[in-house]
Amino acid sequence: MTDDALTHRNLVVLGASAGGVEALCEVLAGLPAGLPASVLVVTHMPATAHSALAAVLDRCGPLPVSPAEHEAPLLPGRVHVAVPDHHLLVRDGHMLLSRAPHQNRARPAVDALFRSAARSRGRRAVGVVLSGALDDGAAGLAAIDAAGGACAVQEPGDALHPGMPEAALTVVPGALVAPARRLGEQISAMVNKPFTVAASPLDADIVKETDMAENDAPGTPSDQPGRPVAISCPDCSGGMNLVNVGAAITYTCHVGHIWSPQTLIAAQQHKIEQALWTAVSMLEEQAGIHEELAGRAIRASGLLTRGHQRAAAAEIRKAASVIRKHFPEFLPAA
Repeated sequence: MTDDALTHRNLVVLGASAGGVEALCEVLAGLPAGLPASVLVVTHMPATAHSALAAVLDRCGPLPVSPAEHEAPLLPGRVHVAVPDHHLLVRDGHMLLSRAPHQNRARPAVDALFRSAARSRGRRAVGVVLSGALDDGAAGLAAIDAAGGACAVQEPGDALHPGMPEAALTVVPGALVAPARRLGEQISAMVNKPFTVAASPLDADIVKETDMAENDAPGTPSDQPGRPVAISCPDCSGGMNLVNVGAAITYTCHVGHIWSPQTLIAAQQHKIEQALWTAVSMLEEQAGIHEELAGRAIRASGLLTRGHQRAAAAEIRKAASVIRKHFPEFLPAA
């Protein structure tokens, strides 16, 4: 059957992070029994934690909810939830679980699922971004939009954490916006309404990014999407490429880490903080060594006098205080 012969959407992907469980429950409560589409859910979770999310969401609405399983078929009227430390993806009517590198420092990542849905289902996909911080999900929603799929976003004022909805609306301003309690009925309407929109061509970079999410091993430089930029990956220090899909941009390294702008900036700030604390710590250690030498009154050949040792210690501590003074956003007051 050709893509043009399919006139209904049959895959719904939901993405959330902080504050997202409450929103997911409200959305699922609004979905009807017998929904003629599969539903996949990704929310950020610790890699080592046991997730009870499927059991929690199973009590929210009429659709049965269970953890995702590798290579299990996508069935209409069922909800599958990502499991810890694995990306949830879609390929050939099945769900895939992948331990490819983190995206936006998350595994599972919302963007990974959404890009996969855009590639696999195109205009038959519905992407929904719910409560969460920063911007995971924005680039993925832009990919669904570029592929002709339907897009919806929780109203930022309704979200416990509006960062993800706001970021999504920045790159897909035409997305449907509604409170979580109304999104279920809106999604159902999107799924059930026939459409005749011609198939949109698939962006080559979406194909490359989804290939990276499916593969645990890094590819060759020719497999990397986008164009090189003078930025290094915060996770592996590798060189990165800038990728444009619709109005969204992402950064991807050859290993397979993928970053949205806000999350990349947050990761860079964390590394700056680490570097500054390391510098302050080493300066304090050097000052301590000089003070120890001054206290012992060592005057052996090649070593400074007691006064010079104390002066050196004072200058080093002054350097440490300069770092503290000029970078207060990275170094909380001691």
